[in-house]
Amino acid sequence: MKIYLVMYTLIIGSNMSSLPTPEELRRMRIRAGLTQKEVAERAKVSQSLIARIESGSVDPRLSTLRKVMKVLEEALRGREEESVRVAMNTPVIMLSEEDDVRTAAKIMWEKGISQIPVVDSNGRVVGTVHENSLMKLLVFERGPRILGLKVSEVMEDPLPILDESASLTKAMRLLLEGFPAVLVKKGSKIVGIVTKSDIIALHILRRASKPSEVSS
Repeated sequence: MKIYLVMYTLIIGSNMSSLPTPEELRRMRIRAGLTQKEVAERAKVSQSLIARIESGSVDPRLSTLRKVMKVLEEALRGREEESVRVAMNTPVIMLSEEDDVRTAAKIMWEKGISQIPVVDSNGRVVGTVHENSLMKLLVFERGPRILGLKVSEVMEDPLPILDESASLTKAMRLLLEGFPAVLVKKGSKIVGIVTKSDIIALHILRRASKPSEVSS
């Protein structure tokens, strides 16, 4: 996301060879979560001009392009600083170290979730039970007898934990690194969990709430 902010910096005070292409501008706008109408209103230009700039059918004045880029930069910066709270699910379903695997499997099936954090007697997150891991143990290794084991015997490393003030972008980066979910804390208490599907749902809902555009 920051690459677009750098692009804006390059444009101000640089030569014309550094200017983004119409397609790059369109992608920046979509990445910023703005419609053509919203960009036009903030840059104080017409929506039709934004549409023509994105289609490449007009060469805008540098002053106009600067205004458009400033709008996109501010929107992207807001996205960068947006809190992880906007995407988290709460409350978080937890397992105790003393719970058995049967309980974990039942909760996963009933709630439609793929991983459950495990906490100790002090409420500290000490591990994670993953659906895929249980499947492998059940089918390929220990068989049905694993259902009677304690989750502390089959749990894996804890999920990463972010403070509720952390940026949504930071959570997205962790998810893209391969973590199935990210926990969110307030003080010492776990208050939410974020998965890739939560991020996707957030963006789909936001796009659905905006009027459709032919050129978007």
